[in-house]
Amino acid sequence: MRRAGFFFAQISRRSAFFSRFAVSSCGSLQPKGAPAARRAPRAWTLVGAAACTLALGAALSACSPTFDWRTIMNNDNGYTVDLPAKPGNDQRAVQIGGTSMQMAMQTAEAGDAVFAVGTIMLPDDHEATQRAALDFLRTGLARNVGAAPDARAVQIPLAAGGQVLGLEMKLSGEAGSQHETRTVYARLVARGRHVYQAAIIASKPLQQEQVDQFFSSFQLY
Repeated sequence: MRRAGFFFAQISRRSAFFSRFAVSSCGSLQPKGAPAARRAPRAWTLVGAAACTLALGAALSACSPTFDWRTIMNNDNGYTVDLPAKPGNDQRAVQIGGTSMQMAMQTAEAGDAVFAVGTIMLPDDHEATQRAALDFLRTGLARNVGAAPDARAVQIPLAAGGQVLGLEMKLSGEAGSQHETRTVYARLVARGRHVYQAAIIASKPLQQEQVDQFFSSFQLY
């Protein structure tokens, strides 16, 4: 998979494993200290890391496939969302149009899916900057599963009332070196100096009520 949007590994018993590696543009794992010629780009691929997380957590998921929903209020990044398990947190730099930007991620795993909200901190709130970040995420999601970057308009609710226009995507394809089938559900939206990516990466079909709970709860401040 090429460099695109990324997906952080859940902070759990697997966090030590992921902290030692960066995800390369082809979806493989390489030590951070690898020689420059072999080192991965400074951006994590979205579905590649999620595929690894799901693979490593398969045994745990089989034992505890329940959805223990709880409301997460992220005041630093300006959103609230329901997640099906206690979330992990991480942050990395991504390169968008030659500019380094920070992207924070909250992730939670339940059943056969990883749920996440990523926030890119922009250097300004110009429309062109917002659009570049949205395109970065949209095309990256599609490339990661070999799909077209199709998206439709959707209204994202504001916690104080009202809505803001965003994009909604549902993609299916093969991800990772093992060519495992993944379904990606995502909503992308820009607000001020933030661009958000609310996404689910699933290895098996999810019940619609789980998808609806996640996305209907995602609100911006």
